[in-house]
Amino acid sequence: MLDDLTLREVFHFRVSLLGAISMITVAIVVLLALLSVLIVYTPIRNILPGYSESIRQQIIQQSSRVDSLQTDLMLQRQYLDVIKQLTAGDIQSDSVQSLDSLQRVERTRILEQRDEVTEAFLSQYELKERDRLQLFDNTSGPSMRSLYRPVRGVITRSARPESRQYSVSVRTGKNENVLATLRGTIVSAERLEDNTFAVTLASGSFLTVYQHVGKVLKQPGTQVESGEAIGMTDGVHELSISCWDDGQFVNPEEIIVW
Repeated sequence: MLDDLTLREVFHFRVSLLGAISMITVAIVVLLALLSVLIVYTPIRNILPGYSESIRQQIIQQSSRVDSLQTDLMLQRQYLDVIKQLTAGDIQSDSVQSLDSLQRVERTRILEQRDEVTEAFLSQYELKERDRLQLFDNTSGPSMRSLYRPVRGVITRSARPESRQYSVSVRTGKNENVLATLRGTIVSAERLEDNTFAVTLASGSFLTVYQHVGKVLKQPGTQVESGEAIGMTDGVHELSISCWDDGQFVNPEEIIVW
């Protein structure tokens, strides 16, 4: 730098690539340090993304804690009021019940209350379920309405009595529950050559025969209810279902709602 009047040198400095890089690096470091100080020690951090959510969670936690403290304080005050009344002789100790007991008694009383609409609905539902699950009429012999679906799956082969094919084949997934079609007794569970089982369920003179059951859950002689699991499929063999009424073949597709 020169003086315009005397042309004498006033000041000089040398610019180099290394010097420029050093100055820029120092400026960046100083700027980052200032920003860090502002973020850490000033409220400016609240406007940054992420910090506001943390503050919101803290506010919610503190609010929940305040509510809990208020509830505890109310219970303590009620407890002290009861103690004061007992000490003064205003109430007898045998007549005092805990708050939990009072709440439990009140909840039980509300649940046990039934109005006329509820009673009518329950009666209709019981009749409807009884009609759906009742499979035989004892006075009219083997007149069947419908049997419980033995398994969830897709029928791949129907019964053909004329070709001596008396079972219905159902393709299922692995570990599907094999259910009892009606209330009865497991009379047999025999192992087949392919390491599956043939299970026979008897209800009076009516028999339901399950073939290729992967795993048996009920032993012979066990009483089962309609819809109760008696076995499981293996996912490899198709389950075969056949029905017999007093020795006569009954098509499962006609009496089972698939």
